[in-house]
Amino acid sequence: MSKFFGVVPPVVTPLNDDFSVDYASYTRVLEYLIDGGCHGLFALGSTSEVVFYDDAERRKILEHTVKVANGRVPVIAGVIDPTTDRVIRHAQTAKSVGVDAIVVTAPFYTLTSQAETLDHFRMIRDAVDVPLIAYDIPVCVHTKLSRQTVVTLAKEGTIIGLKDSSGDDGNFRYALSDLAGNKDVFLMTGSEIVVDNALQMGAHGVVPGLANVDPAGYVRLWDAAQRGDWDAARKEQERLCRLFEIVWVAAGRVSGGATGVGGFKTAMRSLGVISTNVMARPRAPLNDAEARKVDEILRSVGLLN
Repeated sequence: MSKFFGVVPPVVTPLNDDFSVDYASYTRVLEYLIDGGCHGLFALGSTSEVVFYDDAERRKILEHTVKVANGRVPVIAGVIDPTTDRVIRHAQTAKSVGVDAIVVTAPFYTLTSQAETLDHFRMIRDAVDVPLIAYDIPVCVHTKLSRQTVVTLAKEGTIIGLKDSSGDDGNFRYALSDLAGNKDVFLMTGSEIVVDNALQMGAHGVVPGLANVDPAGYVRLWDAAQRGDWDAARKEQERLCRLFEIVWVAAGRVSGGATGVGGFKTAMRSLGVISTNVMARPRAPLNDAEARKVDEILRSVGLLN
C-alpha cells in the first residue's frame, strides 16, 4: 500500500498585506490540516498559487512545510513551470528540501504533443531521483493528459500517481480500470464535489482545495467510504457541496481561480486560521460584502457560530 492515500489538501498560502508570505498563518494552516486528520500535504499546488512565487520563495515555502510537518504526514511538492528544464531545477530543490514526492503538469504556454509530454515526464524522472506524480489540469495548462499517456507513464514506472483535476470522470474511470491491481500506482481526484463518486470508482484519495476550510469534513467522508457506509459518505458530500458554494460568491467580478482560492482564504480568515484574505497580484480578494455571504454559508454548514 502506497503511503500516499486519503485526504491530501493542496495547501493555501496565506499572504500579508504587503503580499509577502505570512508564515505564522501558514504554520496555523498546516497544523489545522494535520489536526483535522489529513493524510498528507500538497504544497505549491494551484490552490497554493504556486506560479506567483519565485524560486527563492518556493524553496522557503517547502522548507517551512517540511519543518512543520516533521514527518507526521507525507509532503508532496508542486514543481510546476512551463518547460522541462525549469521543472527539473524546481524538482532538484524540492528533493534537497526533503519532500516525499513531486507533482508535475504537462508543459504549458508552448504547444506540446502527447509524445512530447511523455518525454517531459521521463526526462524529469531521469534527472531527479524522487517519486513523481502527474497532475492533469487542462483548464490551466491547456493540455489534457490522455488515458494512454497516464497508463503508459504508470506502467513503465515513470510516475507513481495521478492527481486528476480534469473534470473528465470518464477518463479517470478508465485509468482506474486500466491500472487496477497495480499496487505501485495511486490515482486521486482533485474534485471537491464528487469525491464520493470517485471513491466508489476506486480512487485512492482526494486532493480538494476546499479541505483547507473543512479538513475534518473530507476526512469524515473518506472514513465513511473506507468502512463502506456510502449513505454517510453521500450526506457528508452533500454538506461539503453546500460549503463549496463559497467559490461562486464573487463570480462575475473576478476570475474563476480567484473566486475559488479567494473564497477559501476568506472562509479561513473568518475561522481564525489565517489573518488576511489577500491574493497574489493581480488577483483580487473578496470584498466585505462577499465575505459576509461566505460567513452565511459557513454558518449554514455548522462551521461558524
